[in-house]
Amino acid sequence: MCLILFAWQQHPDYPLIVAANRDEFHQRPTAAAQFWPDAPELCAGRDLHSGGTWLGVTRTGRFAAVTNYREAPKRGQFDTSRGALVTDFLRSSVSVPAQLQHCQQTAARYDGYNLLLAANGELAYVSNRGGAARLLDAGVYGLSNHLLDTAWYKVQAGKQVMQHALSLTGEALVAALFAGLADETRPPDELLPNTGVDFDWERLLSARFIVDENYGTRSATVVLWRRDGTAELIERQFSPSGELLGEQRFLAD
Repeated sequence: MCLILFAWQQHPDYPLIVAANRDEFHQRPTAAAQFWPDAPELCAGRDLHSGGTWLGVTRTGRFAAVTNYREAPKRGQFDTSRGALVTDFLRSSVSVPAQLQHCQQTAARYDGYNLLLAANGELAYVSNRGGAARLLDAGVYGLSNHLLDTAWYKVQAGKQVMQHALSLTGEALVAALFAGLADETRPPDELLPNTGVDFDWERLLSARFIVDENYGTRSATVVLWRRDGTAELIERQFSPSGELLGEQRFLAD
């Protein structure tokens, strides 16, 4: 997952609104979002390589999502998948503050990550690459492959999309969020971050929606978390050419 835009306690109908793109190598095996047979309360896509997920919700009112922290040289030295951070929390009943503490205690076991956790009216952020783990105040946020609200072009432009969409509801809101996620605009080269990867990679990764034959936006997800604690998850999948392959909708209630 390489871009997560979210609004917390900013909409009269939805305490949490999430719009996210998962960017990944097209060859990595992936299952589309569904309720998992081995965890029927959990709704998420699934990384069939490592078994975890990048974003999910549960029938019990839990949400979690992770992004990698981009750095070079890439470590890749840990066996534990960062997707397990999401699934472990979603499968559990542990509180958000307790999970934050656990993440801080185990931070050295993982390559770089950013993690969002929500349950019982609390939303939190933690990274093992800097910044204090914390419960988040009401607001509009953006997260890519650096720390929360880092001023990358795709993050700032995405937050504007979310801010404008907050005046909408229902299908109009969903349509506006997916349209914002589908934007392929790249910033001028002088606005690109320097994360240590090849410059051509920086350029490719700078758009909200990435189209490339080897690596790109595999799926886009919108989550509307309602005030009664139920969540609607809508996922769209895309081909290497950016063609829409399908859409699934689920209500976790």
